[in-house]
Amino acid sequence: MSTEEISVEETRHVAHLARLAISDDEATMYARQLSAILTHARDIAALDIASVEPTRHAVAVKNITRADEVVPSLDRSEVLAAAPRAEANMFSVPRILGEG
Repeated sequence: MSTEEISVEETRHVAHLARLAISDDEATMYARQLSAILTHARDIAALDIASVEPTRHAVAVKNITRADEVVPSLDRSEVLAAAPRAEANMFSVPRILGEG
């Protein structure tokens, strides 16, 4: 498998575009790491996956939430009667983000 090396100059250029200040040692290290990443990506791209069924998850996912069911609830007028303030058949709460 051929490997295309990322040069130190290319690494410095990318760092400059990203507004990153890197030392000479870092530029050398990152050039090696970027080359290894691209080699790995090429290896993955070369795989024959035509017969692999697409999946969203590596393992089966099951929804564990319960189904919605209509059940009796509190009477609205009773709840609003117990509220400190109610207005237009809703709770009225003080404004917390600025005036107006």
